[in-house]
Amino acid sequence: MKSNMIKASTLYLRLLMLLAILNSGLLISTTAHANNSYLQRDDVQDFIGDLVKKDGFDRAQLEQLFRSVKPRPNIIEAISHPAEAKPWHQYRRIFIQESRIRGGIKFWNKYASTLERAESEYGVPAEIIVAIIGVETRYGRNTGRHRVMESLVTLGFDYPKRGKFFRSELRHFLILTRDEDIDPLSLKGSYAGAMGIPQFISSSYRRYAVDFDGDGKRDLHNNISDVIGSVANYFHLHGWKAGDAIVSRASIASDARVADFPKGMKPSLSLEKLKDLGISNTNAVKGNPKAALISLEQTDDMEYWLGFNNFYVITRYNHSPLYAMAAYQLAELIRSRRQDS
Repeated sequence: MKSNMIKASTLYLRLLMLLAILNSGLLISTTAHANNSYLQRDDVQDFIGDLVKKDGFDRAQLEQLFRSVKPRPNIIEAISHPAEAKPWHQYRRIFIQESRIRGGIKFWNKYASTLERAESEYGVPAEIIVAIIGVETRYGRNTGRHRVMESLVTLGFDYPKRGKFFRSELRHFLILTRDEDIDPLSLKGSYAGAMGIPQFISSSYRRYAVDFDGDGKRDLHNNISDVIGSVANYFHLHGWKAGDAIVSRASIASDARVADFPKGMKPSLSLEKLKDLGISNTNAVKGNPKAALISLEQTDDMEYWLGFNNFYVITRYNHSPLYAMAAYQLAELIRSRRQDS
């Protein structure tokens, strides 16, 4: 009996020692991961080296910045399940809401003179500008909770599917914050690194943001004038044509082979050609513009529209026909309700 007790005691002590070793290893691993800023990775060091060589950054400052960034698995999870993966009948309900319509009318009334000037200078209707801001951030109420720096680093180095794109955006972000004298760790935005009230990605901020009120700064985080002017400028530079149609409901002949039609959102066939193929516009449209066939999934059927150049321009803001259609329909509802009020 005594021998068995000694053996059990010895086994128990060995088990405790093993657990202590394992816990120590886990602690070391956890600590290493916590302290493992991205600096230990060769690809990050190469990226930093390029920024130093090509863009004139200070290596010590960049290393200190990257040392403060940790991987964010929740960012990878979020970008892997975007809202645009939903069918239209579900996606539409996210944005076509009474609160967004009322909020859009209120926003338009408050900034009517600025919107009027933006429409005059850039040719983009006020309702489109308002709807984009409403879709993106509910008129500035929800600009994102993720640190932009961490989002872009995580996606740039831990999301191979689009790593090249997000590393490019990270470079633009670092140049932008340096040029605008902003702390890179202070800015928050979407999980994909979009920032401010209009949710511009870094490259778009640098290329399309404007100082619309002439105060010497381009501020898309707090300055509504700059926000309105920048959204209008974005659409203008992407080819918006003032007064042209955006969409028309499509009538599909019973013998039309929709599956054989050109894919994509860029207009490729004229209305006359589409008519020959069994697709007609149901709304009056001037001229014979090119259009793309937009297919939207309803609960028990498909809904078809023709998207013209201006619809395609909306998709340059977000490369999804669902997004563009939601923005268009919200804009129309805001405009008509405001006129009736």
